[in-house]
Amino acid sequence: MIKRDYYLNQLKLLKDQKVIKIITGIRRSGKSTILQLFREELASQGVKKSQIQSFNFEEEINTDLRDWRALHQKIEQKLVPDAMNYIFLDEIQKVEHFEEAVNSLFIKENVDLYITGSNAFLLSGELATYLTGRYISIHMLPFSFAEYREAYPDEIDENKLFSDYLNHSSFPEVVNLSKVDTSLAQTYLKDLYNTIVNKDIATRYDIRSQNEFLRVAKYLLSNIGNPTSARTVANVLSGGSSTIVHNTVMRYIDYLTQSYLIYPVSRYDIKGKKILTTNDKYYAVDLGLRRLVMGSSLESDLGHKLENVVYLELLKRHEGEIMVGKADESEVDFIVQKPDGERVYYQVAYHISSEDTLTRELAPFIKIRDNYPKILLSLDMVNEEFSGIQKINLVKWLLEK
Repeated sequence: MIKRDYYLNQLKLLKDQKVIKIITGIRRSGKSTILQLFREELASQGVKKSQIQSFNFEEEINTDLRDWRALHQKIEQKLVPDAMNYIFLDEIQKVEHFEEAVNSLFIKENVDLYITGSNAFLLSGELATYLTGRYISIHMLPFSFAEYREAYPDEIDENKLFSDYLNHSSFPEVVNLSKVDTSLAQTYLKDLYNTIVNKDIATRYDIRSQNEFLRVAKYLLSNIGNPTSARTVANVLSGGSSTIVHNTVMRYIDYLTQSYLIYPVSRYDIKGKKILTTNDKYYAVDLGLRRLVMGSSLESDLGHKLENVVYLELLKRHEGEIMVGKADESEVDFIVQKPDGERVYYQVAYHISSEDTLTRELAPFIKIRDNYPKILLSLDMVNEEFSGIQKINLVKWLLEK
């Protein structure tokens, strides 16, 4: 088992802090596993079994506890007085009015509360209103490349591993199954996708035209890294006897982002210093899922797949808000705007094979008149510097501690 120390260390730091720990992320990204590892950590620190209560609401045994009052009563009855109690509520969104139970448990001085969910509505609506200033979120993704590397300790060729990472799924269980049988791994991935779109999205939001919804999902997954608007999607997908209006596309995009299947990235006008309200870019939570939907060849769209990997890594590192930069008519692939006002610019390229290619990739950076770090990530093995712009090997950057 890959311990996923990045996430585990965050939980260790937050232990006994008076905030609710909310772990979000797409289905099967490892949320339940990280809670299990943290419970083992608590036991190793001497926390007694009686002080730990854990409930996974996807399990049949907990069906009767999907009413918040019943859940709250059961937990309260088992609380150990004069000791800290560690409460784990996995896939809490399945409990009706779960925010009532969460709020009531939080105000108890001897409760340290951890919850997970596979939908972004956990951090919106009533829960956010109830718990403003009382929670901290940890967002989990499928394996990063560094974690994927740990899953193959005997493979010495990191470039081969990275090629596999680009073209196969990084969901933990898919990685494990692929070592046993690749067809089993593919079946698992297909079932996972169907569960997300059919159960988590179509059923929850009562989508009547599922075929229409699936076409929108496929379009967005196929066009990662391209500026996209709901109106453009509607125009492309309408034709013949099939018509879809842009308001419907907007709803579908919202459902897909709420389920963490895709991530939107806003565009930022660097010169005008403002967020642009149109033509966001979208990236997939997992390139294996994207390939499943597209049925594409291994080498297709390599540039955008590299961008996708960099975006997910920046999202995991959680150093600030991620945006796409507009510099006059050029674009910088990513800007990370840090809370302290600092920022870092990233450009992603496959190989810098000629002087013309280098000039093209550096051009957006040169238009930016500030002294913040500017980093060009590529698969070139040699790191270089050009007038303060750092060219860094992408694979090594992904493996940085």
